[in-house]
Amino acid sequence: MDKKNALRTGTVVTGTTLMMLLLSSPALALTRDDGDDPGPGLSVAETLGLFVVAPVAIFALITVLVMVFDKSEKQQQS
Repeated sequence: MDKKNALRTGTVVTGTTLMMLLLSSPALALTRDDGDDPGPGLSVAETLGLFVVAPVAIFALITVLVMVFDKSEKQQQS
């Protein structure tokens, strides 16, 4: 009975996914709207700096600040 339910579930999930992909329309991102004025694209270095380096640096800064200003008592090892 488990194989039958698993097959039915897989069929429903696959069918639903395929129908959603086939019936979805494109986002029409290439059609320009009034007042649309895109700027120049980012270089690879700018993209990596903005989306990788900056979040990691902010995370590290917050971590260091929390560790420095931690006022809880340190656990003493016996």
